[in-house]
Amino acid sequence: MGQNRLSEQQKAMTDATISPADEAAGWADGLLRFAHRGPGDTVDAAMHRVSTKHGIEHQTLWRLRYRRPRDLMASVYLRIKAAYDAECERQEAKLAHQLEITRALPRTSARDRLIAETEALLGSSQRAGGAE
Repeated sequence: MGQNRLSEQQKAMTDATISPADEAAGWADGLLRFAHRGPGDTVDAAMHRVSTKHGIEHQTLWRLRYRRPRDLMASVYLRIKAAYDAECERQEAKLAHQLEITRALPRTSARDRLIAETEALLGSSQRAGGAE
């Protein structure tokens, strides 16, 4: 009788929202994918590289991957977001550099399509980044 119960509509609304911990876990997963060096590398080694490079505690990365917390401190959330944004910018800069190298090569129809697709991708990511 004295219990506070959520209505079905309220429960559906809370279940449909993404928690900051879920969002941070997605960013952390992206950081680990960027850091993973391929066959023979381990997730733990990638976690160590991300931890060292971005100043995020190894244990935090481990928890976000294997035992997602219900709550997350704002400082941790913002540090992971900043690291993910920086890594995305670094990847886009690498792609832009590769695009310049490709432009310098002799033209072919396949290369022209690749250049157009890459320019569109870079343009859309820059527009999306500017919208924030």
